[in-house]
Amino acid sequence: MDLTKIKNKIKYSPTWKRRIHHLMFCNARPRLWVKWFLNPLVFHHGKKAVIRRQTVMNVSPINQFRLGTHSTIEEYTIVDNGVGDVLIGDYTRIGLRSTIIGPVQIGNHVILAQNITISGLNHHYENPQLPIHQQGVATAAIRIEDNSWIGANSVITAGVQIGKHVVVGAGSVVTKNIPDYSIAVGNPAKVIKKYDFSLKKWISTK
Repeated sequence: MDLTKIKNKIKYSPTWKRRIHHLMFCNARPRLWVKWFLNPLVFHHGKKAVIRRQTVMNVSPINQFRLGTHSTIEEYTIVDNGVGDVLIGDYTRIGLRSTIIGPVQIGNHVILAQNITISGLNHHYENPQLPIHQQGVATAAIRIEDNSWIGANSVITAGVQIGKHVVVGAGSVVTKNIPDYSIAVGNPAKVIKKYDFSLKKWISTK
């Protein structure tokens, strides 16, 4: 049995996709048999990784989910890999009441404070003659590199790349890429400081 051929047949067949989706999901959430029996066989949780009891895990084997060593997902967070992989590195903390919708990749030693929204999903809206929910979706991967800190109530929009050791101020809306060793704040977020390795201090960009 060629599993690759079977997978491709399902992937490119609308009929089979609907059947599989109905079998695995109910109201956009994985069915209990998927959570209890299938997910534990597929998903990787690193050593001493913690997912708090009140976390909403809308994950299934349709896409990847990975939580690294010593990483934590705090209470009331929502994680959804329905439209793209969610990959979380080692020693990373996802704060209370955050929302992560793939495709998203988060590096090692990353801090997400409270109420963070990170979504690689967008809805099409171009045709005003149709309800938005009937126009389909688009995805663009988000990547947050190692050692970065995202302040409370911030939003990271689809397609954004955040570099290494970046600080995003509380309440910021990040719509464009942020380079390594920067501090960004505001709506839309703008870089206000960069680290100067020769001077060994943060320098204002204003």
